[in-house]
Amino acid sequence: MKHLVIIGLVIPEPASTAAGHRMMQLIRLFSEANYKITFMTASNNIEFSEKIEIQKIEINNESFDEKIKKLNPDIVLFDRYVTEEQFGWRVSENCPNALKIIDTEDLHFLREARRKAFVEKREVSNEDLVNDVFKREIASILRCDLSLIISEFEFQLLKEKFKINPDILFYIPFLTEKIEKNKTAFQERQHFVSIGNFLHEPNWQTVLKLKSIWKSIRKQLPEAELHIYGAYASEKVYQLHNDKEGFLVKGRVDDVESLFNEYKVLLAPIPFGAGLKGKLWESMKFGLPNVTSSIGAEAMHKDLPWNGFIDDSDEKFVEKAIELYQNESVWKQANENAFEILNEVFDKKLYVNQFWEKISKIENHLENHRTENYLGKILQHHQLNSTKYMSRWIEQKNKK
Repeated sequence: MKHLVIIGLVIPEPASTAAGHRMMQLIRLFSEANYKITFMTASNNIEFSEKIEIQKIEINNESFDEKIKKLNPDIVLFDRYVTEEQFGWRVSENCPNALKIIDTEDLHFLREARRKAFVEKREVSNEDLVNDVFKREIASILRCDLSLIISEFEFQLLKEKFKINPDILFYIPFLTEKIEKNKTAFQERQHFVSIGNFLHEPNWQTVLKLKSIWKSIRKQLPEAELHIYGAYASEKVYQLHNDKEGFLVKGRVDDVESLFNEYKVLLAPIPFGAGLKGKLWESMKFGLPNVTSSIGAEAMHKDLPWNGFIDDSDEKFVEKAIELYQNESVWKQANENAFEILNEVFDKKLYVNQFWEKISKIENHLENHRTENYLGKILQHHQLNSTKYMSRWIEQKNKK
């Protein structure tokens, strides 16, 4: 039996975050291939996390070296670039033959570039992209044998703009296994909904945007309400709650499927971000059309008709939200579009065989694969000399 070790930034919270959902999908993928799986993390997020067996590890502590050597994994999967920075050199030293994979979740440097441009109210420039996060994230991608990229847009960005060798990249989006036809009829649904974990800045900005445009929707649909859901809502989020305006902040929800079956339209005017939007993927799966921004829909539908509307103008967004809410035939067509997108873009069968072929090819030619990735070898050398000795220094300092 082959052995996979996952080094998690946090314990997955699939009910709270798209990243948690993604990690659980990867765990299932390896489980189905009969891998033994060990999940290691330095994180303590226990309350809402998935009930999986974990091994606690410490950052900047040599106890990890013994643990990983003893586990002797075939593959080590790093959850985002920061875990590769912390533990990648230790894995290379103690398990040099283990295949190193990083799941980027989304490209953090792209998200940061867009955040900066959003704050400064301007378009993203090339200078924005080559930020400090870029240098760290690209270095992690180059040091690993394979990087999993969730968005086709991001795959092309790495390959074409930054000339990353596609041999060390693999595009694998959210994976849909079964599609159920809509359970709740148009007439039985009511109200608008928005959802997103509030530790994620774009979700907070999305709610602020909704607060600013909601009055225009409410004016034409006085009976409609907008219900805001999301984990980790702080006081500033709850301060937006207003019964009179029909703008209701509801907080955390555990069962998205049941929730989405109650509402007519999901609103997601996402102003910036990267990767794929879990809420929009789930709205397709659970028969809930949406209105979103071009950033929201990025890399989620190829050129297929959207399951609702995509618009960046406030005026048009309001208009389309009202149309989708009132027009049953438009609403039904949006759901039909969703099923086509799920089949053409997210169907698990499109990716699984290719994934295992890629893994097998790298495993069988690991030395040659690493030699071809000469930039990775250079970075590996420098990381072992810099990160390693900084970490050793912190270890010694902690012992005093």
